[in-house]
Amino acid sequence: MPSDPVTLAIVEDSPGLRRNLETILQRAEGFQCVGSFEDGEQAVAAIPALRPQVVLMDINLPGMNGVQCVAQLARVLPDTHMIMITVYDDTDAIFDSLAAGAGGYLLKPVRSAQLVAAIKEVLAGGAPMSSNIARRVVQTFRKPAPAAVPEGMSHLSARENDVLELLVKGLLQKEIAQQLDISYWTVQTHIARIYEKLHVHSRAQAVAKYHAQ
Repeated sequence: MPSDPVTLAIVEDSPGLRRNLETILQRAEGFQCVGSFEDGEQAVAAIPALRPQVVLMDINLPGMNGVQCVAQLARVLPDTHMIMITVYDDTDAIFDSLAAGAGGYLLKPVRSAQLVAAIKEVLAGGAPMSSNIARRVVQTFRKPAPAAVPEGMSHLSARENDVLELLVKGLLQKEIAQQLDISYWTVQTHIARIYEKLHVHSRAQAVAKYHAQ
């Protein structure tokens, strides 16, 4: 007697990529797509009732980004596996996603066989990642321990504190620029100074320092 299919949901704002993922799941034996959404707000509203076993999540979504969406879904669906499928290969995006609750991280474009293998791996308890993403994770943990950080955040400027608080909330750099009405490049400069003053190398480490105060 055949086993029940693996249920999945897709969150991807590009109609073409969303249809491509749906097609891959339709053609793969033993998978069933129970929901497909173009933004995080729709996903957060509908996915908890669908209770899929796996969610395929883009990061760069309109409105709520994929990291924020994963964080919200992980709170209400602790047994659902989240796999990020994105073009972002920077360290912040990787660790923010993993900290939010993602169990896998794949870079676009994703081949059919790669996606099917990743879904099976995450269901088996693994953490599927594109090879260069896994290498980035390993390299990050090989970095020397950061120097001691001065107590408190008083050594940050007012604007740097504003940027740090938005980083802690999970906003992407372009979203911070929009919210503070400053340029993307100014945000990058503030973040570089924050990292230098806190003696950290990534957003995840900066957030940890923030919560440790």
